[in-house]
Amino acid sequence: MRRDRALWALGVFLIVLGCVLGAFIYGRAQRSPQLGNAILILEPYKESNTWVFDDPDAGLEREPFVAGIPQILDRLTSDITNADRGFRLLFSAKPFPGHQIELTWLRPETGGNWYRCEEYQTEGWLCPALGRYFADPPAKLYARAEAL
Repeated sequence: MRRDRALWALGVFLIVLGCVLGAFIYGRAQRSPQLGNAILILEPYKESNTWVFDDPDAGLEREPFVAGIPQILDRLTSDITNADRGFRLLFSAKPFPGHQIELTWLRPETGGNWYRCEEYQTEGWLCPALGRYFADPPAKLYARAEAL
């Protein structure tokens, strides 16, 4: 009798574990533009003179952009009034109508990845948080900035 209960409990545990893992994998796949022409949206803003963004779904709060990316964002938002209070950043691993810049993957470094922006003749480093949106660093990233 105890053995039957133990096997039943183990079976229930494995079913629940499978559901949790399936939900995690499905949720990650839904966030990955590598699986389709998905356009992701963030709303960066400046805090202490640094571009940051929040994404509760990805577990990120006041995540900073660093190492060249702030300068790219400054140029990308130069025509948006009060962009420092927030703007809409659309990005994808595939080209989409109206994208303004294309970033080309260069190399990994310290858990993040360097990208080249030909439009501005500069490079920028995207931190490991990129992994919250893409299973692997995309060869290209396309982006557009819009007013909120």
